[in-house]
Amino acid sequence: MDRQRRQLLLKNSRLYLCTDARTDRGDLREFLHACYEGGADIIQLRDKKIEARAEIGALETLAEVAAEHGKLFAANDRADVALLVDADVFHTGQKDLTTQQARRVLGPEVLLGRSNNSVAQFAESIADPELDYAVIGPVWPTPTKPGRPAVGLPVVTECAEVAGNKTWFAIGGVNAATAPKVVDAGARRIVVVRALTEAADPVAAARKLRKILEK
Repeated sequence: MDRQRRQLLLKNSRLYLCTDARTDRGDLREFLHACYEGGADIIQLRDKKIEARAEIGALETLAEVAAEHGKLFAANDRADVALLVDADVFHTGQKDLTTQQARRVLGPEVLLGRSNNSVAQFAESIADPELDYAVIGPVWPTPTKPGRPAVGLPVVTECAEVAGNKTWFAIGGVNAATAPKVVDAGARRIVVVRALTEAADPVAAARKLRKILEK
């Protein structure tokens, strides 16, 4: 998939899922299909508990499923792994590779995104011409980011003003119950984890979130 197609899919995206490799459940492929079918636009594999070879295998599965659905998939943190699997999206945190370093490894075709924990960081990311999207959060405290203070809904509103028409997502404690509050605060795109990874019916859960975002 070329950069132009990736950019179009990103622009039209609403629901971004971050999941581990589901090693304990052994249902990664089925789970990924369900989430894309339900309305996930981007799925990122983020699993700190597995080694590089296992991560590459899981990302190859994700790449296959994403291609079947015509959707985007993302790798996290490791540019070497992202390069090997030809990831559509490479996502970094504040202490990971700079955008210039990521571009040097991955080239111009990949989409780049970055997590931010304050309005200042978010503004810097939005202003970076090499970044394709920015993420703000956690909006609420979440066990996926232990010890990281929540930014709160007022920051989401500030970020909406800073971003203008640039692509950005809100993350952290976002689920079917809280998503309407995030939308009211100004976000049109969200990243979720447990809202889908712990759902008994991921298809239905994704559809419900999608409906909230499209109001």
